[in-house]
Amino acid sequence: MDLDKAKEEEDDEEKEKEEKMMIIMSGSIENQSYRHPIKGLIIVQLFLGYVFLVTGLFVNLLQLLSAFFIWPFNRALYRQINYHLATVIWSPLTFIYQWWSNSDIVVYIKPEDLENLRRENAIWLGNHRYEVDWLLGWVITQRLGLAGGSKILGKSSLRALPIIGWCWYFTESIFLRRQWDSDKAVLERDMQRLVEDFPKNYNFTLFLSCEGTRYTNEKRLDSMKVAREKGLPELKHHILPRTKGFALLIRGLHKHITAVYDINVAFQTPQSPELSNMLVGQRCLAESFIRRIPITEIPYDDEKKAAEFIHKLFQEKDKIFDYFVQHGTFDGAGNPKATNLHRRKQDLIIELCCLIFIGLPSIYLFIKFLLTASIFSQLIFFLIVIAGVIGVRLMLRTATRPKLSTNTNKQD
Repeated sequence: MDLDKAKEEEDDEEKEKEEKMMIIMSGSIENQSYRHPIKGLIIVQLFLGYVFLVTGLFVNLLQLLSAFFIWPFNRALYRQINYHLATVIWSPLTFIYQWWSNSDIVVYIKPEDLENLRRENAIWLGNHRYEVDWLLGWVITQRLGLAGGSKILGKSSLRALPIIGWCWYFTESIFLRRQWDSDKAVLERDMQRLVEDFPKNYNFTLFLSCEGTRYTNEKRLDSMKVAREKGLPELKHHILPRTKGFALLIRGLHKHITAVYDINVAFQTPQSPELSNMLVGQRCLAESFIRRIPITEIPYDDEKKAAEFIHKLFQEKDKIFDYFVQHGTFDGAGNPKATNLHRRKQDLIIELCCLIFIGLPSIYLFIKFLLTASIFSQLIFFLIVIAGVIGVRLMLRTATRPKLSTNTNKQD
């Protein structure tokens, strides 16, 4: 008996060692600090930031010119042009995720829903739990060929951000001040303008986070106090959703969209990813569980029923995310794994073109500058470059970390 017990303990130890090895090999240790020897170099980070800065500002200039000279006369043509210009701006970001860091996302969705997703205007309701969950939305739309039509419903300060915020503005994202009296009029106006003369064979996806802010447990606890006051079920993994904006959106867009998509995203590794992880080459693995809800199933003409619909939806979202927490995957939660949603080479080609036509000439001019310029001029140049790269990082950080007072749900 002692020998058998000793053998069982030895087998258990071997299994534990194997499991630890599999964890290490899969890179799922949250605190791992993987750093690619080349991709992690500061000079490489500066170069990528510089190319993105120049590319983005040049595209913003083209968008500005199109707004002055095309929008007043032909809105459909303006939207077609900016659809492709926006794709150029979003591509370097999806490139970082899919190609630079070789990160991936597995999507669980019904095949018929995936086919509908490729060809219809829709609202995407996401969970806002991570710093980079917005990036996953772009990655999915890029794989669907819809990146140029992606829009957001966000806070008004975002449109002041160079490159990303300006692109959102020119592609007709909707910006709010978090003050319902003024926001209601803005929503009604911008919704109607968005759907007027929208070009055929082009589709838009409007990203919306009903939680209004990125998840923290402190915010969840505060919102659950409101839930108890209203007699609503408590949520374990989400903040109590805001309902007024969604109800108004559905009422204004129900004739122009065919479905609402419930998007749930979660990271397997690392558990709290940041853009800096991907910039140094760290591979991230994510999953998404997507459900299609036909617009005919959503009560658009009754604000109270629309609010009830959203609360019920978030209770379902909470159960779906809890399944991921318990099992480490959405596999088995109800939807099959999409087998035909692989990364496309479009963002890789666009980034390579930017590196060739902007990066290489800049390297030549930079070397020539170092050989001919004075030390003072070189110092000024380096300070400008560093300030520009820091500005890009701050811009991305601001875009991904919206601040909202925790009493928002009480106001709603």
